[in-house]
Amino acid sequence: MTQHPQPVLCVLLSLALGVCSKLSPFAAQHLELSLNGKWRLSSSNGSLSLPAQVPGCVHSALLQQRYIQDPYFRFNDLSYRWIALDNWTYTTTFTVSSQIRAKQKVLLVFDGVDTVSSISLNGIVVGRTDNMFRRYDLSVRDLLQDGDNLLQVRLLSPVLYALERRNAHSSYRVPPECPPDVQKGECHVNFIRKEQSSFSWDWGPSFPTVGLWKDVRLEVFDVLQLIQLSSLPLYNHSSSQWRLQVELLVDAVPSTSSQVELSLSELDSERTVHTQFLQGRLKYSFTVHINQSSKVDLWWPSGHGSQPFYHLTARVFQDKDLILSSKSKVYFRTVDLIQEPIVGSPGLSFYFCINGKLIFLKGSNWIPADSFQDRVSPAVLRNLLQSSVDANMNALRVWGGGVYEQDLFYSICDELGIMVWQDFMFACAMYPTEDDFIQTVREEVIQQVRRLKSHPSIIIWSGNNENEAALATNWFNIPASQTPTYIKDYVKLYVDNIRTIVQEEDQSRPFLVSSPTNGAESEQEGWVAADPYDPHFGDVHFYSYSLDCWDWRTFPRTRFASEYGFQSWPSFSTLQPISIPEDWSFDSNFTSHRQHHNSGNQQMLQQAALHFNLPNSTDPLKRFKDSIYITQVMQAQCVKTQTEFYRRSRSEIIEGKGHTLGALYWQLNDVWQAPSWSSIEFGGKWKMLHYFAQDFFAPVVSVGFEDDDTLFIYAVSDLSRDLKLRAVVNVYSWSDLDSVCTLTSDQLLVSGGSAAVIFKKPLASLLSRCGRCTRLTCLLSFHLEDDRSFQQGPTNHHFLCSPKDAQGLQRPNITAKVQEDKSGFMVILHSDSVAPFVWLDVEYVPGRFSSNGFLMLSRNKTIRFDAWQPTSIAELSRSLSITTLIDVY
Repeated sequence: MTQHPQPVLCVLLSLALGVCSKLSPFAAQHLELSLNGKWRLSSSNGSLSLPAQVPGCVHSALLQQRYIQDPYFRFNDLSYRWIALDNWTYTTTFTVSSQIRAKQKVLLVFDGVDTVSSISLNGIVVGRTDNMFRRYDLSVRDLLQDGDNLLQVRLLSPVLYALERRNAHSSYRVPPECPPDVQKGECHVNFIRKEQSSFSWDWGPSFPTVGLWKDVRLEVFDVLQLIQLSSLPLYNHSSSQWRLQVELLVDAVPSTSSQVELSLSELDSERTVHTQFLQGRLKYSFTVHINQSSKVDLWWPSGHGSQPFYHLTARVFQDKDLILSSKSKVYFRTVDLIQEPIVGSPGLSFYFCINGKLIFLKGSNWIPADSFQDRVSPAVLRNLLQSSVDANMNALRVWGGGVYEQDLFYSICDELGIMVWQDFMFACAMYPTEDDFIQTVREEVIQQVRRLKSHPSIIIWSGNNENEAALATNWFNIPASQTPTYIKDYVKLYVDNIRTIVQEEDQSRPFLVSSPTNGAESEQEGWVAADPYDPHFGDVHFYSYSLDCWDWRTFPRTRFASEYGFQSWPSFSTLQPISIPEDWSFDSNFTSHRQHHNSGNQQMLQQAALHFNLPNSTDPLKRFKDSIYITQVMQAQCVKTQTEFYRRSRSEIIEGKGHTLGALYWQLNDVWQAPSWSSIEFGGKWKMLHYFAQDFFAPVVSVGFEDDDTLFIYAVSDLSRDLKLRAVVNVYSWSDLDSVCTLTSDQLLVSGGSAAVIFKKPLASLLSRCGRCTRLTCLLSFHLEDDRSFQQGPTNHHFLCSPKDAQGLQRPNITAKVQEDKSGFMVILHSDSVAPFVWLDVEYVPGRFSSNGFLMLSRNKTIRFDAWQPTSIAELSRSLSITTLIDVY
């Protein structure tokens, strides 16, 4: 039986609004018929035929119809390879009214086809697709018929297509051929314009998806269609005046003389222009000068101000009839990337100014939230992005091996004040530069920039992830004699094409060719610097798993750290649903299979063993859970140390290096349940690292470290105002909850947006003042106080020895009581002794604690729990477990 989608017919105000409205009779010429809903899906030989939801993909359809199990269960990423090796056909039928067929133009619109397909209507091929990131508009008016219209999308295996394209490229290889074996992935992903990580990555599975991953519809009109409304606020510093550059992307059937009205009523600013819309699809630009007597409230990053917006109304009239109308939000802000000489340092600065104010970027890197994009719901996006802001982040980098995110992602970032570093979707590879490849990329870039450039949250475009570094440091063993060929291809793709398009389309934000890069210096060196990791320039990616992460000297003192991090395993409650008991061991086939980073499991435990006793319980399940815990402790402490180093380096130059003004750790989220660098597990649960980020990204922080046996404490402030601060240092014995002694520094004026040494004392002198303390028996806790003795920022700690060497550490015997008040749930803790890395877990109850993974230096502590769905005191009490460091010994 043929499945019919549920068509939705609507007279549109505009595509941007997507709502029904009564306009003039002339305006009612623009109709839309949604073809989303239930289609039919079949395999190449017809052996499988099943209902399939659009938007969606083959994997999701097979799962919904129970042809396959959860793709993430155990080894199913390998078991289901066959799905991506087959060709698939989506089929639907729909009827159209005589009213639609009488229109001058009917477009069949696919917002996203994944990826290579042939599209036919009533047996006639009307279009072909080869790019997941493009919208395709196909003219089909003359093919529509009375009764049922048969629409088919025949999709080719992305894996076999990529192989075919690679084989056709015989003149020279375009590396890498395949991912490392440990990733269990597919080859030649750089030859197909789809999500690069869908063929596998070092944190994710190989699920080369196939499907109609975005909306499908008919758009019907007689005169004009508005495809895109975008706006760019631009500020003239010399005249101190804002202007709004408004662009209408219009498809006109006949050439049409019209009147365009643009209005921002809240700012008492408008413009009316008589325009000739020429036949065909063209972009029209207009400028609205903002009334200088109107006060413009600016959009600010989170932590630096609010995120106000204004309403732009665009209306088009023909002979006084309203034929198009659309509204959009407009946010006013400026962004500048400052690369200029620094006194006392070779190289150039690298930092962002928003609205003329230097902003330290604090945050992480975003990867796809699921292997199957149809499962990335608004709730998933909002939870992850709200979790970022709640951990005091103000920036995320949308990494170049995933997807250009859905509109809602950027709208939430606008709303929450999250700055977005937006990569184009090229990562860790060379790419072909044949004309057809370049042409589809050009259309991809044009469409994506036009779609996204109105969002104030996007503060920079970046051409690719790590491809400059791959060329410069020869990741792919390219013979020196052939290097010029690859550099030529690199410049052709990212400079001559992508950069040129971005500069034509968007004058409101900077563009970098790669990340990491030396920025302006890379440009001077012909776009591929001799050392793209040079800390004197640009941004740096840095990873080291063998060096001691507690030693800040191992980290580069860079201008901007855009990637760094350490792996950990997700919680047992995240792993259990997709595994079985025999998998619950660090020696199992499952844990080896799930680890896609070479030697990753060993590296985690080796790094942990530098400072902690590794779990050795004779109970295998307890040892597995304890090992998960110790990897999360290790990861949190490592990233904390590195991030604090970058934050305290913002105001100083040491040996020509410093002025670090960005810290984006790798990575925020997970694509499935597996070990990775993430701070949030698949499903939204916070790892210990994310709780630590709440503190180390706080607006005001104290940072303690040792250098030459001297303890330094820095006060770091992101605030706009100056503060008078002093450091309060409490010395504790590992064996006693009562402070051994307290030391207080003199008060110091700490300027807003700076880092300054506020406490400095030789450790031997400090310990001698506290009588019975040694490095092995004592630890330090410290915080900042202002001139009113109010604490500013979180309390921090400094271990004088590795916890595995601590003398006097006792079992704390922590007890807990769950209570509830009007504001929610709380957990009342009581401890008998010092307890490092106290971890509260409520298993499968979704939510998060106000603090977790903390050092408990008091007998009593209250922690709040924010539940994400209804729960009870009884359920929380039953589910609650508490782990401390000594519990895993």
